[in-house]
Amino acid sequence: MIDGEARRRFLAAFAGSSLLPGVLWARFQESGETGVSERMLADAARVAGLDFTEEERRDMVATVNGNLANYEKTRAVELPFTLVPPLYFNPVVPGTSTPSARRPLRPSSATRVLRPGNLEEVAFWPVTHLEALIESRQVSSRELTELYLERLKRYDSRLNCVITLTEDLAEEQARRADEEIAAGKSRGPLHGIPWGAKDLIAKRGYKTTWGSAAFRDQVIDMDATVVTRLEEAGSVLVAKLSTGELARGDRWFGGRTRNPWNLEEGSGGSSAGPGSATAAGLVGFSLGTETLGSIMGPSRICGVTGLRPTYGRVSRHGVMPAAWSLDKVGPICRSAEDCALVLNAVAGPDGWDLSLADRPFDWDAGLDVTKLRVGYLAEAFGEDRTNAAASKENDERALAVLGSLGIELVPVSLPPHADMEALMMLLVEEAAALDELTRSGRDELLIKEREEPEAMLLRAHRLVPGVEYFQMSRLRMRLMEGMARLFEDLDAYVAPFLTPSGDRNLRATNATGHPGVAVPTGFNATGMPTSMHLVGKLYGEAELLALAKTYQDKTEHHHRHPDLD
Repeated sequence: MIDGEARRRFLAAFAGSSLLPGVLWARFQESGETGVSERMLADAARVAGLDFTEEERRDMVATVNGNLANYEKTRAVELPFTLVPPLYFNPVVPGTSTPSARRPLRPSSATRVLRPGNLEEVAFWPVTHLEALIESRQVSSRELTELYLERLKRYDSRLNCVITLTEDLAEEQARRADEEIAAGKSRGPLHGIPWGAKDLIAKRGYKTTWGSAAFRDQVIDMDATVVTRLEEAGSVLVAKLSTGELARGDRWFGGRTRNPWNLEEGSGGSSAGPGSATAAGLVGFSLGTETLGSIMGPSRICGVTGLRPTYGRVSRHGVMPAAWSLDKVGPICRSAEDCALVLNAVAGPDGWDLSLADRPFDWDAGLDVTKLRVGYLAEAFGEDRTNAAASKENDERALAVLGSLGIELVPVSLPPHADMEALMMLLVEEAAALDELTRSGRDELLIKEREEPEAMLLRAHRLVPGVEYFQMSRLRMRLMEGMARLFEDLDAYVAPFLTPSGDRNLRATNATGHPGVAVPTGFNATGMPTSMHLVGKLYGEAELLALAKTYQDKTEHHHRHPDLD
């Protein structure tokens, strides 16, 4: 215990360290005073939701002024976006275990396909079928690459999903792939397959704009780990695809990315370009990123299959940080097995992203899903849908199909604290990651015509005290503990999108780092795609994707595609 006087001085000193400098600087500049005053501290305390006595503020003044000098000292050091804080989020809670045994990849049996008379028909084929075409030498990688490049050029004026074509690179990579395949040197199922990267992902020699006018000429002199790994797998990069500005929404400095099912609507954010391009048959597959829903959203809206991997499964090295403790990189494809093949190529530690765990991904396309323990989010299925994009009938039919597979579906509920405000954590981390943009005033280049402009959000969340951020992190651990208990008797569960509990589920599972898959379930009354959300245990993507694949084997929704002509 400490006495009252000691306690008062202790709180005063540390409160001074927890108040962020933005309010203090604002008051300082308005007043013309030479330092932070007690009056400024009173204003700053109110912003932080605190109230100090006059004596406590008097004790804090010297410490706060000293802190401001330390802030300036830190700001004088260049901190590139690739420099991450040495605090690494781990989704695994104490007392639990994750898989460690490894087995070889077990894809589906080789698909027998014939080259169609009109090669354009293969634009919408899944990777498993494109691989079979290339493996059987019916189609060359160069032919596929030219097909997708032509479609990217033809349809981008309608979809606005391309920021940079990587045409020269693609032609060279396709030529190399064909030479290797002709020599019998196959690199695996992605060899020669054209793909597109969300433009948060760096590729040396090409612009990486982050969807923002403030960075529209930025060239990052490095390859992101995922780019390197897909090149090692023999894939062909054909385009840097649009991202909502600074990983938010489907609007970027070139306008809004549109949905190929309805050109009057957007394609969701912020993996807007990957979602749109994959659905429109402009790439064989794509990579997006998710922080709080940016793979799930475009996949749902555009009617494709998207995988949000477990946090710590895929490296973010060379990818713009939106929030270091929340960001994930994952595939957007036309089938669940395609997602498995891409994940197998990009997953695993790289020595750069130290949040990564070395956990096996044992894909088995023939896994008996009747042995899986599967739940359904009961409260979400019973709720009204929150907008016209949803379809309760499709959600219920999807659940019935899963039940018809011989799986016993058990009702489950979200754990306590599933409604915690993870968005605030995201924005605090993003404010740190984009600190230089705010302080330089270049945030004036960001899109202003929003209900909540990004520049305002970055400025506002500089004022969240560090103490509150860590308190939110502790609450996050409570949520993680609840999810760990939920998965003690489960391998996966299914939830609808676009219900109050479905929305909470999307945010909560991003905060806890659990993997998720968006799986097409049909179309709503307006002809737009609908989807369900499958959530798996940590590092349980193999079981999760096997469940999604078995559902897709029984349905045809993922084979439907828009007619852009």
